[in-house]
Amino acid sequence: MKAVIIHSYGGPEVLRIAEVPVPRPARGQVRVRVAAAAVNPVDVQTRSGALTRAGILPPREVVGIGWDLSGTVDAVGPGVTGFAAGDRVVGLCDRLPLPVKAQAEYAVLDAGAVGRLPPDVDLTAAATLPLNALTAAQALDLTGLHPGQTLLVTGAAGAVGGYTVELAARAGLRVIAVAAESDEHLVRELGAEHVVARSAEPAPAVRELAPGGVDGVVDAASVGIAALDAVRGGGAFVAVLHGAPPPLRGIRVANVWIRADGPRLAALAAARLRLRVADTLPLDRVADAHRALEAGGLRGRLVLLPTA
Repeated sequence: MKAVIIHSYGGPEVLRIAEVPVPRPARGQVRVRVAAAAVNPVDVQTRSGALTRAGILPPREVVGIGWDLSGTVDAVGPGVTGFAAGDRVVGLCDRLPLPVKAQAEYAVLDAGAVGRLPPDVDLTAAATLPLNALTAAQALDLTGLHPGQTLLVTGAAGAVGGYTVELAARAGLRVIAVAAESDEHLVRELGAEHVVARSAEPAPAVRELAPGGVDGVVDAASVGIAALDAVRGGGAFVAVLHGAPPPLRGIRVANVWIRADGPRLAALAAARLRLRVADTLPLDRVADAHRALEAGGLRGRLVLLPTA
């Protein structure tokens, strides 16, 4: 089968389409015939060597690429009772040092990292869900906010930010979104009550809308300390990826470190969130996908189609 791998770090040119054996599921695992695999910033960070330089990914001779996938279960390992061949699923491959990951014709995942997909949800669009929606959901968990409280979301038009706005609004939170003016209509559709221009100094602009400060922030754009001043004393600040500021004024500060969660994925898939596909490409154009992602300006995720 074909799989996206790298042997060395660098630009998109280091990405390779390798012929590798079809993996076999071990105890507690399922094998998925991959219909679609999203391309995320973490893939770029893996390929460039940024994760290894940060001490997150140990050096390996071969590194597989890809976290998000959707497809159909075609084999199950011993001890798996929740899935059977033919089940439509979404899954998250959250282990970094693997020689084959989600961007492949077949992928093996722990059964606990896979969730069932409703029959009316498109497989291609579903591939944009796992990493970004789970990150949003787990970030909201870390805020500890309750219905009626106010949440600030930076990077609200991006993949993680958009899901955060949508999930927070559905949970009864009042959402203030930071986004470009051109994205105001989108983030309001997702559930934002107020929109602050990305070009504005966040704290003064937010405090005009929420005197005393918001109850919490999900910082999907890595604004960091500039967004912390928008939070009331004793509030919550959750950083996505990096850039968590110091816990000034008794603010609870945390980083969200994504973990696979199949049951949560199934619930998110059933929630009919707004799934945004920027474009689709065949697997062998993965380098083009990386170039487009690095160029910026995308709304939604690029999705690779292994069988296209």
